[in-house]
Amino acid sequence: MGSRSRRLPASERRAQLIEVGRSVFAKHGYEGTSVEEIAKRAKVSKPIIYEHFGGKEGLYAVIVDREMDYVVRRISEAISSGSPRERVERASFAFLSYVRDHPDGFAVLSQDSPLSSSRGTISSLLNDMAERVGDVFVSALKEAGYDTKAAPIYANALIGMVTFVGTWWTDERKPPIEEVAKHISALAWMGLRHLPQSPKLQGDKLPSGVLKPEDDTRS
Repeated sequence: MGSRSRRLPASERRAQLIEVGRSVFAKHGYEGTSVEEIAKRAKVSKPIIYEHFGGKEGLYAVIVDREMDYVVRRISEAISSGSPRERVERASFAFLSYVRDHPDGFAVLSQDSPLSSSRGTISSLLNDMAERVGDVFVSALKEAGYDTKAAPIYANALIGMVTFVGTWWTDERKPPIEEVAKHISALAWMGLRHLPQSPKLQGDKLPSGVLKPEDDTRS
């Protein structure tokens, strides 16, 4: 009998389908992926997929949840100890190393989500990570005598920067991820080290020829 008929324990079959599904979704996106393609790659019949996940959307939801939980756990562990600067560095490296080591997972998370709930979107992932990193900023800002209400701004800025750079790196694949993390961390930390107590816009110092919004009278 062929390998298609080989029976695996339910837990092993489920793990296999998740692995195959992640690869196919990463390559073709949700809309471009069919249950037939996943079944063919996994060498099973379509009913097996429906039995385990109820269909394509169910499998996709499980894959997204697993990837998101994994990334957030890595970030949380990375910032669980160390000085504020070390935590910024570890958060950057933890996410970028995920991008490097789990390209299929990152590709799935970067896609537009077809799920009806907010869970499963890249913005949801960023919110989860920023919330955890935000706790680090609250502590650091409080210790330095700053307004802790700004912590979510800095946390989202850091996570957004790292994520965007990670997306860029998937195309370039260079320099090494350690080098990228080093530069991001330096940029973020040097900015944080020199934060003014009360930041102000420097609108009165705009270069010559640049209009302020209120000065633009064009229709």
